[in-house]
Amino acid sequence: MINRRQFLAAGSALCVLVSLESAEAGEIVRVAALASGTVAWEIDTIIHHGFDKRHGIQLAMVPVAGKQAADVMLAGGEADVIVTDWIWVSRQRNKGADYTFLPYSRQVGSILVKANAPVHRLSDLRNRKIGIAGGPTDKSWILLRALAMKEQSIDLAKEAELVFAAPPLLNEQFEMGAIDALITFWHFAALLKAKGAREIATVSDAAKALGLDSETPLLGYVFSEKWSHAQGNAAAKLAAASQDAKELLARDDAEWQRLRALMKVKNDTEFEALKAGFRTGLPKSNIIDPAAAERLFKVLANYGGEELIRENPVLAPGTFASN
Repeated sequence: MINRRQFLAAGSALCVLVSLESAEAGEIVRVAALASGTVAWEIDTIIHHGFDKRHGIQLAMVPVAGKQAADVMLAGGEADVIVTDWIWVSRQRNKGADYTFLPYSRQVGSILVKANAPVHRLSDLRNRKIGIAGGPTDKSWILLRALAMKEQSIDLAKEAELVFAAPPLLNEQFEMGAIDALITFWHFAALLKAKGAREIATVSDAAKALGLDSETPLLGYVFSEKWSHAQGNAAAKLAAASQDAKELLARDDAEWQRLRALMKVKNDTEFEALKAGFRTGLPKSNIIDPAAAERLFKVLANYGGEELIRENPVLAPGTFASN
């Protein structure tokens, strides 16, 4: 039998072991994200290969139902990091928050129509139904609206019928023919393109036509500066782990086969479309060009209005952690 002294000694040894393992793994970094979303693919890659521990942190994904839930969890301290756009970050900083942004993806949207639709340019959408997944302040929608106004003198916000809904519902309506065109998140668009839908304009087209840098990432990891400093610059460690995962996903097809079940694809065509779309969106750098971001912000502020930027039409200093 084990006596009390042996029991206490064993317990002390176990505590030391756990303590050493925790120290080796580093601080836990909780990332709030959709369990079925594209962020989960990168997080899973980081954890599976130990890229987080390599850089002195331990990632944990906190599943959420949507963006608003993630925002609430970040504000309430139930998550350390979320993925959102830097327009939101700037708005929060202008209110006094200390959130900041590291690039995650430059993948953005496009406007899709059926393969046989009599729609070939944006002006053909006059008096037609357009589904928009991200709501009235969706950045892809705002830039495509700006493109239509600049190149074809049509304001789609006034001359088309807009339908705002969740991406899965809009995909269904698009396939049923209940809407004529669709602006949705890139991975939902990729699934439709795999079935034959075609693009009539992309956000990259819009950016170039509007004199913007199409390489500027809109989506990124967002966190509190105070939190990062308190955790030994955890954000820099997250950025390094993220870069390791991106480099692997950019070149290794076998890694994508490992992720295939998580992607929930129905066939090889969908799988290849999502893999290609993710790779296309990989940022070329963690550094944001402030001048390029300022130009993009002004266009979004001009066309998105107060509903997007709220009361302060200024890109807040400190929005980009990489700078």
